[in-house]
Amino acid sequence: MGRAFEDYLSEAQTDMVASCLEYVDGKADDIYIYGSYEPDMYAFNVFYRINGGEVVRKHQLNEAVESTQNPKAQEYDVSRERMSALTRIGMDNLELIHEKCQEFNREMPTEFKLHYDIKQNKLAGKYRYDLAYSNDDELLPADIFDAWFEEVKNQEN
Repeated sequence: MGRAFEDYLSEAQTDMVASCLEYVDGKADDIYIYGSYEPDMYAFNVFYRINGGEVVRKHQLNEAVESTQNPKAQEYDVSRERMSALTRIGMDNLELIHEKCQEFNREMPTEFKLHYDIKQNKLAGKYRYDLAYSNDDELLPADIFDAWFEEVKNQEN
């Protein structure tokens, strides 16, 4: 018996989570993964909750560590190369999901918002299937990601 569509979807999402977790060397509380596909354009990004509550973008991890005033605080590798590699893995997984959607005659979500609670080992996802930015002359995937980041950041405070 062949693999089901859900197996491929789960595998791709698990790979995204594993890559994002590896990026922070497992030292985060929550991971928030944004993925998007609208005709001929993929987008991927991630942000984190670390230090028991600070919500930061992937390039701001060290700023949050510095704010704890802990001289032994770990520094994260937020080099351009590492960020690019993380983004490429996310994009590759989005492309794989799209490929499997076509293969299994499934509708490709236009948006993924995944939240991984590291301590609970729990992944929750919200999916959207209508166009969010393709029909808008000014809205970009980064705008949607930024709005979600601000929403989560404001919930934490």
